[in-house]
Amino acid sequence: MRLKTLTLCASLLAGATAFAQDQGPPPDFRAAIQAVRQACDSDTKQFCADKQGREVFACLRANSDKVSQGCKDALAKLPRRRPPAAPPPEQ
Repeated sequence: MRLKTLTLCASLLAGATAFAQDQGPPPDFRAAIQAVRQACDSDTKQFCADKQGREVFACLRANSDKVSQGCKDALAKLPRRRPPAAPPPEQ
């Protein structure tokens, strides 16, 4: 009985770890984010210094008429985040 419990716990932990790894952004999205950070560094400091995380990207987009051309180009290549997928219907 104890072996079954340990096996079940190990399986659940492995499944949760795999699920958590699948939830991260794809490599191309991470690369696009890094490109925006590099291209928009001075624009971020000038227009969005008080923002953090996703707010920075929203701020840069809100100030798109003021940011540098390199920043505009990088922002244009950044895909918009899709809303989370709806959970599958319960059966």
